Amino acid sequence: MAGTDEDAVAAEDDALYVLTAVLLTPAKFPSVLGDDYPEACAALGLAPLADGYGLVLGQDGDGARWTVVIDDVSLVAVAIASWDCGMEYELSPDERTVVAALPGWPLAVAVAAPGVPAPHDPGPEADDRPPLAPPDTTVWGPAQRRLGADEIALQWAMWREQVDDAAFAAPGSSGTPGEGDGGGAADNPERSGENGQPSHRGIRRVLAEARSYVDSPPPLGRVRSSFAPGDARTLRADGPGWSLVARTDDIAFVLLDEEPGEVLPVGRGPELPGLLEALDKMAVRPN
Repeated sequence: MAGTDEDAVAAEDDALYVLTAVLLTPAKFPSVLGDDYPEACAALGLAPLADGYGLVLGQDGDGARWTVVIDDVSLVAVAIASWDCGMEYELSPDERTVVAALPGWPLAVAVAAPGVPAPHDPGPEADDRPPLAPPDTTVWGPAQRRLGADEIALQWAMWREQVDDAAFAAPGSSGTPGEGDGGGAADNPERSGENGQPSHRGIRRVLAEARSYVDSPPPLGRVRSSFAPGDARTLRADGPGWSLVARTDDIAFVLLDEEPGEVLPVGRGPELPGLLEALDKMAVRPN
């Protein structure tokens, strides 16, 4: 996503050349910033307003990085949709919608405004607050784990075709795909343990915590539901040290902080369909 060269908004009495924009709402927020919407807002020092925000990232005339926070969410949503379709859209928020102008960028941006110095953080003379910076994703941790879950949700078909459903069958069963509930690396899923339960301790913990969300709703945005082909939905749930991505009509994938780079599939089994249905009913959905 990127704006046109002429896009500019006012920030700190200086023009901001818009490079990109993202939504920060309960249903759609940069998951790299947190496991839920309040946590993502806290990373930027913002109150978790119910309607959310739009984040406009750009450079001022000196090339300094700025993040302008606005409360006109629909304007940013239209701009993003236009850019995603390859259309130009001049994102020029009214100054009255500006909530804050924050130094730095909370996300990595690969482009730069033409005709101004290379992107750099504002100096203390411009703003004495510590500049925002993207979370470190060069090593495995919560931020990279959540980015991995984002990628699986976006590339579901690619990840799904790596999983052989027959591997989920419990030992001694007929081997019918999907009859067992299990987990393991995407290219070598484990068989189920006793009583059809996953033999992987980390997966058992994730499923138990996800079930607890149904009875005790977690912070807003911990469970999100979005479009999927057919009548299915794509579910995303996060918790302390884990992320889960699933299709309501299919299997799930789990990522854990304690297992760097591992993607653990979870078969349908007897319990997963009901859990996914319950999570979908209480999940936050885009407007």
